Amino acid sequence: MSSSKLQESEVRIENSLNKNEQDFIARRKRTVQQSLQKHGIICSLEEVPNIALLGSGGGERAMVGLLGSLVQLQKTDLLDCVLYLSGVSGSTWCMASLYQESDWSTKLEFVKNKIIQRLGGPAVCWGDSLAKLEKYYYEKDIFSLTDFWAAMVVTTYVKEIDEQPFTKYWSQESKDPFPIYTVIDKQCKQMKEGDPWFEFTPHEAGYSLIGAFVDSSSFGSQFEKGSMIKKQPEIDMLYLQGLCGSASADGDENLKLLWQKIKDFINHLIPPEGMVKEDPDSRKCFQVLLDLVDMNLCVLDGKDPSALEDTIRTSVNNLDGGKRQLIFQVEKLDLADKKAAKLYMKNFTMDVCNNLSVGFSFWPFDLIKSILKCASEWIWGRTYDFLHNMTAKAVPPALLKSEMRDYEDAGLLLNSPYFSVLRKERNTELIISLDFSDGDPFTTVKDAAKMCKEQNIPFPEVIIPHGHSEKPEDFYVFKGKNVPTVIHIPLFNVVNCGDKIEDWRKIYGTFQDPYSAEMITELKEVAGQNISNNKAKVVDEIRAIIEQKRSKR
Repeated sequence: MSSSKLQESEVRIENSLNKNEQDFIARRKRTVQQSLQKHGIICSLEEVPNIALLGSGGGERAMVGLLGSLVQLQKTDLLDCVLYLSGVSGSTWCMASLYQESDWSTKLEFVKNKIIQRLGGPAVCWGDSLAKLEKYYYEKDIFSLTDFWAAMVVTTYVKEIDEQPFTKYWSQESKDPFPIYTVIDKQCKQMKEGDPWFEFTPHEAGYSLIGAFVDSSSFGSQFEKGSMIKKQPEIDMLYLQGLCGSASADGDENLKLLWQKIKDFINHLIPPEGMVKEDPDSRKCFQVLLDLVDMNLCVLDGKDPSALEDTIRTSVNNLDGGKRQLIFQVEKLDLADKKAAKLYMKNFTMDVCNNLSVGFSFWPFDLIKSILKCASEWIWGRTYDFLHNMTAKAVPPALLKSEMRDYEDAGLLLNSPYFSVLRKERNTELIISLDFSDGDPFTTVKDAAKMCKEQNIPFPEVIIPHGHSEKPEDFYVFKGKNVPTVIHIPLFNVVNCGDKIEDWRKIYGTFQDPYSAEMITELKEVAGQNISNNKAKVVDEIRAIIEQKRSKR
C-alpha cells in the first residue's frame, strides 16, 4: 500500500472539526443569513446562529414524521436556516432517502412525492434481499446480525436496497444541511467507560466527544497503530440504515422479534420436498436449525423446551449414520434463572452449529449457521477497531486495546442525537428537537439534560409542567445563560391530536408492519402541523439568540 494511501486513511485524534466541514459551514452561513432576511432578520455573518435540527428514533413513524416536518420547514422558509441535520434510528432512514438526491432541499416537493410513492408501493423482492445478504456475508471479514437486519428487515420498511457507498451522497457544494448519522459504541455503553457517542458525517466517522475519527470511507477497515492494514468495502447506505436503526441490538430489547425474523428466514430457504437429492441429511440439517430457533423462542417465553432439545440431540446424533455425538457444556436448564437460561441457550446453540459445521458446508446452510451463531452471542454492528494499538492519552485504554468494536442504535441510550451537535467545536446555539419517540415525549430531552450535567456539557434546565407528559403541547422552549436554546416538539400532542393522543400512538407503533399509503400521508400531515403552527415562535427564538449575541459584542 502506498504512503499516500496510508496518509488518506490516517486516524485523526483532535477535538476540532474536519477541514471540509469547516469550509462547508462558512459557505452555509451565507445561505442561512439570506434565509433569515426573509423573516425580517438582518444580521452579520458573525451573528448568524448555528442551528441544528434533530430527528429522534421511532422506526417508520420517525421516518415519515421527519419527512413531514422538513416539508413544512421548507414551505415556511425555515429549512435554509438549518446548519446541521442529525438523526437517530428511524430518522436516519428518512435522511438516507433525502440525501440520495443532490440538493434535495431545493426540490423537496418532488423528493417527498418520490419517497412516499416508494414507501406506499410494493415490498422489496425477497430474493433481492437474500442476494444482498449474501454479498454482506462474502465480501467482508466480519458478519453480524446488523447485516441480516439491514438486508431482511430494514428493506421491508424503506422498500429499497440502496447499495451506494455512504460518502457518494455528498457534494462539498451541497445546498442541503450538513448530515450527521449517529450510533453508539455498545461496549462503552455497557462498561460505562470511554465515549459511547459515535457519528458518521460525509467526511469522518468517530467518537463525538473524545475526538477520535477516521475517514468515513475507511470505517470498517482494519487499522493498526493508526494506519490501515486491510481495506474493507465502504459501508453502503442500506447497511448504515441497518446500523443506525438496530433497536433490537440491545440484549434486553425485542429478543423474540429477532428470533422470529430468523425463523421466517429459514422457512423461506428450506428446499421443497425432492429438491435435495445428493445428500439425504441436508433436509434434516435444515430442520435441526429450525427446531433450534423454536427452542430459543420457547425459552424466551419461559416454556419448557425439553421436547425440542431431545429432538435436536437425536437428529444431530443420527446424522452421518450416527457418527456424531453432541457434547453440551451445561447440565441442566433452569428457566427460573433468566441469566443462566440465556447462557444455556447460547452454549447449546453454538454447540449445535459447530457440530453441523463439520461435513455440512453449502449455501445457504453456512449463512444460516452464521446468523444463528451471531444470534446466540448477540453480535450486532461488529467491525474492526480503527484505534487498535494506537498511543493516545485522550482516548480511553479500552478503545486502544480492543481489536473489534460493536455499534448499535443510539436510541438504546438516548433516542435523540443531542451529543452529535453538542460537540463544543460545533458551537450549536439553537437545537430544534423533533421527538417521535414512544411513551413519555419528554424522556429524550430530560435524559439529555441529565447526561450533560454529569459530563459538564452546557445544556438548559428542563422542567416539564405537571400533566404534560400525558397531554403534551406542540412547542416547548428550554433556555438559560451560556447554554444552547432547545426547542422541543412532541409528534403527537393536544394541538394536532386533541384528546386522542393515545389512539394515534397505538395506530403508529414502532415495531409493526409497514404503514399503508393512507397512514403515511396522514402521519406526514400531522407532523407538518407542528412546524406550520409554530413558525412565528421558531423565528422569535432565532431573533432572541441573535440579539443576545449582539449584546455581548
